[in-house]
Amino acid sequence: MKHSTLKEKDIRYSHLLLMLAAVPILFLIIGLGYAVNFTRIGEIIEGFANIILSPTILLTDFIKVGGIAAAFINVGLVGLLNLLIMRHYRIKINGVWIAAFFTAIGFSFFGKNLYNILPIYLGGFLYTLYQKNSFKDIFAIVMFGTALAPFISEISFSGLLPAGPAIAVAMLAGVFIGFVLVPLSSHMLRFHDGYNLYNIGFTSGIIGTVLTSVLRNFGVNVQPVYIVSEQNYPIILGILLLIFTTLMAAGLWINHRAVKDYPKIFAYQGRLITDFTHLVGYGTTFVNMSMLGFISLLYVLLIGGTVNGPVLAGIFTVVGFGAFGKHLKNCWPVMAGVIMTALFFGFELSATNIVISVLFSTTLAPIAGTYGPVIGFLAGILHMILVTNVGVIHGGINLYNNGFSGGLVAGILVPVVDAFKKE
Repeated sequence: MKHSTLKEKDIRYSHLLLMLAAVPILFLIIGLGYAVNFTRIGEIIEGFANIILSPTILLTDFIKVGGIAAAFINVGLVGLLNLLIMRHYRIKINGVWIAAFFTAIGFSFFGKNLYNILPIYLGGFLYTLYQKNSFKDIFAIVMFGTALAPFISEISFSGLLPAGPAIAVAMLAGVFIGFVLVPLSSHMLRFHDGYNLYNIGFTSGIIGTVLTSVLRNFGVNVQPVYIVSEQNYPIILGILLLIFTTLMAAGLWINHRAVKDYPKIFAYQGRLITDFTHLVGYGTTFVNMSMLGFISLLYVLLIGGTVNGPVLAGIFTVVGFGAFGKHLKNCWPVMAGVIMTALFFGFELSATNIVISVLFSTTLAPIAGTYGPVIGFLAGILHMILVTNVGVIHGGINLYNNGFSGGLVAGILVPVVDAFKKE
């Protein structure tokens, strides 16, 4: 239900679009400037080529593969491509689009590039032609569906086939993924009943498991990798602080009561579909996104983690879903459950795979929002147990491994909790 006392400035579509565009433009400009001032142009071209030609299987950090400048440029290009498509179809920018956009930005550090996302977009477009629908109606699903982009890169560059046939097969596989993704995602939503915010991650995990099994039967060894940067770059920390501060300022500019109104967002459970831009307005939504960003970054730095590509994907995804279901009240119990379980099993909290497990575990925030902090904490425990083991099933071709795990946790835990509640 939309809050009855919501009062804020009207924002033009062009202004919202410019606000989103500022993020990829910032990365693009800094990436080009960084390359000119600190490295040679040849190195950035080589780094960008390495990103495009990488198999991009989990965990492949583009900062490590191509260097920080090439990674920034990749983020800028992927982000602007998505915005151009949104602008072309005049798509209304609400919670789901903000979440999809920031997720795409984050995973452009960590698995997605122009080469491996375009075939999936084409598959989605062909699906709309077949169904006689508009591409704008499913574009958000297709944006999220690029979780399976590594499958295209893996076929293209794993050496399974000669270069020409490999690229042709990879393109066809990407089109197939985009074509089947929409009907499958609608069906998979019933399994977890909206308690897993990364529904496409769960769907992609199922598809990825099937596709990986096919490859393995052809003798292709598809296994997760661990190629991550271990260096904290001050420029990255500075950009994150700038983005989160700007979101806070924008929220207060749109609604000068946004901070006072902020606690009202805690009343929402966060279950799909919870669009905060509609429920509490853009002002409070941006404040929520800013708060989640600051808290996420603070957590990573306090436990001694590295803000590398996978961690950036985690932070940007949390921030994006701050417009679409997540807030501090429904996130912390799940994160606490993951952290305590990691400590119990002797994992190092600062390890990148554990850091991103904590950040992405907030996909289960609706469980905490609906059933309270105790059940949310239990969801975090189950998530930590599953997420460290399910990646091998799909071989790392599903970038949203936590969404896959989250779907399993929600699909198992929620019916059991409901059964006990009825008794």
